[in-house]
Amino acid sequence: MAEFTLAVKTRDVAGKDLFTIRKQGFVPAVLYGHKTEAVMFWVNYIAFAKLYAKAGESSIIELDVEKGKKVSVIIQDIQTDPLSNRFSHIDLFQVRMDEKLEAHIPLEFVGEAPAVREMGGMLLKPVEELFISCLPKDLPHSLSVDLSSLKTFEDHIQVKDMIIPAGVEVLTEMDTTVALVEAPRSEAEMEALNTKVEGDVTKVEGVVKETAPVADAKSNDKKDEKKK
Repeated sequence: MAEFTLAVKTRDVAGKDLFTIRKQGFVPAVLYGHKTEAVMFWVNYIAFAKLYAKAGESSIIELDVEKGKKVSVIIQDIQTDPLSNRFSHIDLFQVRMDEKLEAHIPLEFVGEAPAVREMGGMLLKPVEELFISCLPKDLPHSLSVDLSSLKTFEDHIQVKDMIIPAGVEVLTEMDTTVALVEAPRSEAEMEALNTKVEGDVTKVEGVVKETAPVADAKSNDKKDEKKK
């Protein structure tokens, strides 16, 4: 049985009373499946927001359709309103429990790196998720990365160093680095970063430095003679 359950209501006509029903607290959703036609639903906004915060896009969800029918799905995609950032549409994908699926699984960094705690280094996480393949029953919500092995600035953790759950095949390159610790910057390096470099703009091609006009001495002498 899936860890998460989501109740939905069948939606008959696309676009009909969309604004009104959204105002009533529902989000339109579409279910796609393997060799099946797309089905439209309404999903309670609050119920979905709570579920999505826990399940994300890497967990099997049991869809509770009206009339007691149960469907296993994953959240394939969500759309949000650019102004309010509220969910505006949901794409669900029906999975077959006997067929492998591919998914991006987020990494969960656990423990503390000694190189950070004892040497003042900065933890870097170049990768935040791995691409995997597995049966739906083996789909992990996240993959754990133990940071305790990062004892020096030369240490790093690669995909091949991780403990991967049984039944899960990692499709990301095994020599991909997922975590390392960078040495802290020296005072000289920090000072260099804070130093402002001021250049002479007149040395830049196309820039002409303005100068005060110089009076023509001969012209001034002629003007004085005429006055006399």
